[in-house]
Amino acid sequence: MKITSVESILLNLSLRITAGVPMPGGIPRRHLECLLVRVETDAGITGWGEAFALSSARATHAAIEHVIAPRAIGRDATQIAPLMYELAKGLHNAGRSGPVVFGLSALDIALWDIAAKHAGQPLHRLFGGTRAALPAYASLMRYADADTIVAMAREALSKGYRFLKLHEHRPDVLRSVRAALGPEVPLMVDCNCPWNVDEALRISRELEDLNLMWLEEPTFPPEDHAALARLRSSGRIPIAAGENTANAFEFRRLFEAGAVSYAQPSVTKVGGVTEMCKVMAMADSFGIAIVPHSPYFGPGLAASMHLCAAAAKETWIERYYCDFEHHPFGGYIDPSEGDMLVPQGPGLGADPDMAIVEKLRVA
Repeated sequence: MKITSVESILLNLSLRITAGVPMPGGIPRRHLECLLVRVETDAGITGWGEAFALSSARATHAAIEHVIAPRAIGRDATQIAPLMYELAKGLHNAGRSGPVVFGLSALDIALWDIAAKHAGQPLHRLFGGTRAALPAYASLMRYADADTIVAMAREALSKGYRFLKLHEHRPDVLRSVRAALGPEVPLMVDCNCPWNVDEALRISRELEDLNLMWLEEPTFPPEDHAALARLRSSGRIPIAAGENTANAFEFRRLFEAGAVSYAQPSVTKVGGVTEMCKVMAMADSFGIAIVPHSPYFGPGLAASMHLCAAAAKETWIERYYCDFEHHPFGGYIDPSEGDMLVPQGPGLGADPDMAIVEKLRVA
């Protein structure tokens, strides 16, 4: 079965704003970008993948169209691991993280979608998975004030979410939110790499009484595993990281350093399903919990759910807490009473509505 085309499709998803305007990365946003990859084969099977698009969508779109697609067309779609190894090796001078790796991740996801469709099974069944549902946590976007955060958190809880994650790093805001929600609500905090290790140590001590489930990516640069290990060993709050760790080799370094309690590989950034499987198996061997990074809304989210449905231990799925005016994906992107339902159709079970794709497409 040969690959006949690889197409990169960039969508602009308008957010449905119900409270304050969210500020991912500290920038007000009224839309999010979504970067899909459609792979066609001479067997008539189409696969869908997704690349990370929150910060580099245009660059990744170009990398797929001009660097990755020409090397993939004509290759055997059933030989996923050899093809991905060859592409990663041949393109390593373009970087071992960033747009090219994001694009390779999308291609890999699409090829696994094709493989499972060819087998007539949902992807998780190819890996022996049986779980039909996974507990979700609401990953709230950053907002300008504590009142809006509290309002969004209460809304998420009313919809059945049992766990909440905040994208905040201001201790006064975190303290206000904890006071408003009470001590029983499970709460995680994603800091997005704001501090050096000494600052992180000081602030983590300030936050110890908030009973946080984890402190996520508290230090910059994110690849400074020694800093994370120092923070983890010196503080009382569990440390989570991994969305910016780009392959299984780097995850091994992260684990050997004793840097994390929770590993957060991102299927759209780490190399797709193929590399994600390696990371998940390695984490299990180190006794480290996997909680994937998944703030996206298409095949990347579906792939994360399928892999977790087949994991040795139950884990949670991150659902970026927002809604859209229009989106091309099925109901699988929305939780049901606090759980994400694993798609049961062949492949990822995540083919988009093409009429909506064309309506939202910007490149």
